[in-house]
Amino acid sequence: MIQRKIQSTKSDNLVDRINDFLASPPEGTPTEVLEAFSSLDSNQFLPPKLFYELVEQAPIAISITDPTARILYVNCAFETLTGYAREEVIGKNESVLSSKSTPESVYRELWETIHSNKVWQGTLVNHRKSQEEYLAELTISPVNNNKGQTAYFLGMHRDITEMHQLEQRLKFQKNLTEAALNAAPMVVAVVAADRKVLLDNHAYKALIGDFRGVEPASLFLEALEQQVGFDLSTVCQVGSGFTNVEIRLDPPGGAAPRWFACSGVHVPELDEAAHNYFKQAESTRCCLLLIANEVTGSRKRIQEARLNMIRANMAEQQMVQTMREAISGAIFKIQAPLNVIKAALSMPAAGQENMGMRIVLQQALKSGDEAMESLHEALPSPVVEKTSLVNINELLHEVVKLSTENLLSAGIVVDWRPAPVLAEVNGRINALRGLFKYLIDNAIQSLIEAKQDYREIRIQTKQDNQDLLIEVMDNGVGIPKAHRLKVFEPFYCGWEQPKEHAGMGLTMAQEVVIGHGGNVEIDANFYGGCRVFVRLPLNGMEETLL
Repeated sequence: MIQRKIQSTKSDNLVDRINDFLASPPEGTPTEVLEAFSSLDSNQFLPPKLFYELVEQAPIAISITDPTARILYVNCAFETLTGYAREEVIGKNESVLSSKSTPESVYRELWETIHSNKVWQGTLVNHRKSQEEYLAELTISPVNNNKGQTAYFLGMHRDITEMHQLEQRLKFQKNLTEAALNAAPMVVAVVAADRKVLLDNHAYKALIGDFRGVEPASLFLEALEQQVGFDLSTVCQVGSGFTNVEIRLDPPGGAAPRWFACSGVHVPELDEAAHNYFKQAESTRCCLLLIANEVTGSRKRIQEARLNMIRANMAEQQMVQTMREAISGAIFKIQAPLNVIKAALSMPAAGQENMGMRIVLQQALKSGDEAMESLHEALPSPVVEKTSLVNINELLHEVVKLSTENLLSAGIVVDWRPAPVLAEVNGRINALRGLFKYLIDNAIQSLIEAKQDYREIRIQTKQDNQDLLIEVMDNGVGIPKAHRLKVFEPFYCGWEQPKEHAGMGLTMAQEVVIGHGGNVEIDANFYGGCRVFVRLPLNGMEETLL
């Protein structure tokens, strides 16, 4: 306090001496000096005393040197920052503060800049009187005389050591976080409200390659939206987020499906906008920390066990269906002669000989009716199946795996093109599985009968507005135009080798599709094989017996 009062007294004396000098300047005083001091006292500039006090009390360290860097003036903040009293540094070179930790190249750049009459800004490693080093953020500005020559250098600097240390700690924490994320085997990404990925790890980047450049975050969010109704726009209102939600993604190019157990936590979004500085915390936007642990391996093991169970179930269903086809075929074939007998008996009898024939026909009709009744009783009863949400991609993939043996033995390549994310449809899973099994079995048979070297089945799924569209294509013998409706008739078989089936199964396939409120058709404009379209609505289906 005493030191500040002494400094203030010195300042007052200095200003008083300047005023005395202006009142009676010595003979020979340069006119430009008198003009400079006079202008400071005009209405356009601050009074000398006030100007001096502003510089003296400025919170930033200020020094004024001559062109050789000899210190002419320092303010109080300079003394506080460096630990040097002004009497200790005035007259000395500014290098008294320099530390050997600053590279020579920095000083060369500094002098080249200010000698070019430009302002230099940068950072130096200086030391205090106690020899403690600190980082100085420095601005040096040339001050020119009325001839445009550099007369002084004005230096302003502040201690940014703590800021640098904080930046280094933040950088270390960032590097540590990134290293931990990249070392993690699970997929990690921070997704903003606009679905932009703010941060990710190596596992996430690898997934981008697997999905051929498609942003995995979008696929995850679409799958979560379809499966659990998750909405990214309301992430701030979802409380603690979600945990271990299993989703399925189908990579392009026919690769095997991938399964992930997803967890999500909402994180307040970084807001750097100046106009949002005073906004309330509840108005803060949120982003999503998405963690996806791949469980494809365990899912495959479960899937294999499930496929074995499905295979056994489908074999049983196939046997029952074969029985139904055989019995239905027998009923159909017996019904024709019985109808002829009924027609003959309806004709009026004439003569004794006709009476004998009539009795024989009646007995034949009675035996036929008894046989028909026995066949109807032997016909397996239809089963009512409950509806559930069905992932068509998963179902088709199961059917292809179930048909692997037949596909390999026939040398058939499957081009699997599923939509990466597909909405689930409300349906009967066994009936739909049977539907696609009929279509794939027919495609295999078509390729076998084509007897060509390259055999391919292409399966493609996509969402078309509120419908799911499934395409099954093959480059087999195709279906003649005249038979494109006939193939859907009961017991029609267009194969050269019909095997054990009474028909092609397309009648049952059509019944399943219609029962789900959809339709099935053969593409009349497709050449070089056959393409079948199956369209299933996402919502709504009829109650049917299977």
